[in-house]
Amino acid sequence: MSLGYAEKLSYIEDVGNVGMTEYFDPPHVLQEKIERLATMVKKSKHLVVFTGAGISTSCGIPDFRGPKGIWTLQREGKALPEASLPFHRAMPSLTHMALVELEKAGILKFLISQNVDGLHLRSGIPREKLAELHGNSFMEACPSCGVEYLRDFEVETIGLKETSRRCSDVKCGAKLKDTVLDWEDALPPKEMDPAEKHCRMADVVLCLGTSLQITPACNLPLKSLRGGGKIIIVNLQKTPKDKKASLVIHGRVDKVIASAMEFLKLQIPPFVRIDLFEVILTHALSIDRKYVNWTLQVASAHGRRAPLPFIKSVEVSFLDNQDYKEAILQMQPFRLKRRTMQAKSFELVLKVNFIDGCGCQSVEINIPIDFKVSIDCFNPDKDAVLQRLRDTAIQDLCCGQNAVIERTAFMMPKSEVTVYAIVTNIVQYIKTSNVLADSLSNGNVKRQRESVNGTGTSRKRSKVHRRKSRY
Repeated sequence: MSLGYAEKLSYIEDVGNVGMTEYFDPPHVLQEKIERLATMVKKSKHLVVFTGAGISTSCGIPDFRGPKGIWTLQREGKALPEASLPFHRAMPSLTHMALVELEKAGILKFLISQNVDGLHLRSGIPREKLAELHGNSFMEACPSCGVEYLRDFEVETIGLKETSRRCSDVKCGAKLKDTVLDWEDALPPKEMDPAEKHCRMADVVLCLGTSLQITPACNLPLKSLRGGGKIIIVNLQKTPKDKKASLVIHGRVDKVIASAMEFLKLQIPPFVRIDLFEVILTHALSIDRKYVNWTLQVASAHGRRAPLPFIKSVEVSFLDNQDYKEAILQMQPFRLKRRTMQAKSFELVLKVNFIDGCGCQSVEINIPIDFKVSIDCFNPDKDAVLQRLRDTAIQDLCCGQNAVIERTAFMMPKSEVTVYAIVTNIVQYIKTSNVLADSLSNGNVKRQRESVNGTGTSRKRSKVHRRKSRY
């Protein structure tokens, strides 16, 4: 394709909306700019990254101002994108994981995000190096003691309202609140103050996938200029801050970052998602003391009043005991009630079936039951256990690995609670040698979700119409 005159400027994909036009730098220009970007990042002493909705579009989460953005479609009177999977199963993009590697390498000092999708935190960016200016759809916070709770489900409220759960600290117990701002809410000092501090310290602020139009967040990168810092903008649309930037790159964020990481000779790590659930076994003797009445429940590790979004059903069967009836639990709460002879010990098998979007269809867990033997509490080094699960999942390139990370016994009522961690997704970001060559295409940089039962695809957020966000 000959670009002719347009090549001297840029290749333009006109989407028919003023301000919605997407611009693509010609391949040779794009390559030169990416080399400059990589050099500036490598030489930086205090790199700050500022992200917007554009870094999550390859995760299946629509942006707002793009050709298929929520506001664009609303303005055109078109239907909003249908979610092929729930919002809570969205996986980090190549860009998300590249930022994780930059942080681990000591290059990225601080990350500022306008997104509420929680993918930065889920990807592995340390909380102390992240400012989520507009909140996190998966975070609840205690207004009393300040403890934050990252959930595996989308919190049901927005606007800093009370949720249905309480702080789990026994000394507190206050009602939790969501963290997502509504339009009238001011940016919280807890997020804004460190963001301003690091922007003033920054010698490079890299803006990725943001229109830089929503105040006051969009003015944060400008604070680096007073100290001699430089601004880099990577976005498909023009922004009001382009004239202030030392470098403006019009290209898809994933493609630009993938190529920059190659110049920096840094590997983009795979993403491993680990989810938690509890198995609760409660039991009591019958009046004649011949039987044990027991209840088995599979529940959320985030509290008894929390949903369990990634489990579709639970099948219960028994080893070497044909007289015990099997059961299929298809509705939450997943609960089974049975009566057993007190003297009998047995082993049950839980087959936990996962929803679409998980990397494996199910996992089986054997649980030995002996009501005459007391269960010891078990509290291993959780971080070490989780890291071993990640390492094994990456090595085997399959999901389903699981381990016990906590076991607690209670006397009233007599019960044991065992917390399981399980690998439910692996995403590998495949290095492409032709990133720049296909920079004018509409495709994303390739990513593959390896799993026991094949590969998955990126998914769209559910219920995008109900949340007011401040992008």
